[in-house]
Amino acid sequence: MIVAAAQFAPVAGDIDANARTVAGLVREAGARVVVFAELCLSGYEPALIRDSPGLVLAEDDPRLAPVREACRAVSAAAVVNGPVRTADGRPGITTLVIGPDGGLLARYDKRHLYGVEREVFAPGAEDGRFALDGVRFATATCYDNRFPEVAERAAADGCAVYLASSVLTAGNDSFTGVYPVRARDFGLYVVLGNVLGTNEDGVGQGGAGVWGPDGERLADAGPDRPGFVLAEVGAG
Repeated sequence: MIVAAAQFAPVAGDIDANARTVAGLVREAGARVVVFAELCLSGYEPALIRDSPGLVLAEDDPRLAPVREACRAVSAAAVVNGPVRTADGRPGITTLVIGPDGGLLARYDKRHLYGVEREVFAPGAEDGRFALDGVRFATATCYDNRFPEVAERAAADGCAVYLASSVLTAGNDSFTGVYPVRARDFGLYVVLGNVLGTNEDGVGQGGAGVWGPDGERLADAGPDRPGFVLAEVGAG
């Protein structure tokens, strides 16, 4: 299976513009699964999301229609993340996996919130899982990946591919101390979607890409180019 790890600079607070960018990358990538960054649909803007109720999405939000149409057009799954309403009324930092038929294949709400996120978002309580073409995937979001038990549970649950939607700024040690370690320690393909551009946490440093189960880099999108990289992943 071919997966794409994507990166771009989201427009702060513009769901429509970001959904169009996501849809364009899904169509261009030609991959079966395309993985995007944390809060790619809104930008990583916790304070703006707190103060702007209109930025909170529903699972079936009409603003995501371009993404659904793109997934249907190229038979791809898009792993997108945004502020999505939860049962308690607050948004989660939520991964929506939109399947090749345009339907919702899976939802995952970030379990481990970091810093100001705790003031704005509701934490999730369940691990994220879905299967496609006989391959089992796990989803995790940024700070989740600091907790090795998240990847350990994924491997124990038969997942071969671990999808890490993140916002990593310059100097973040995750590129050396987290993602390759999770891959190597638990025999997983790790696919990172990251951001470019300025956000409330700093400046995204790109580097979206893939690590193999031996911890070696298979693909790297580089520090400043919007787009994606491709890699082949499998069952182990």
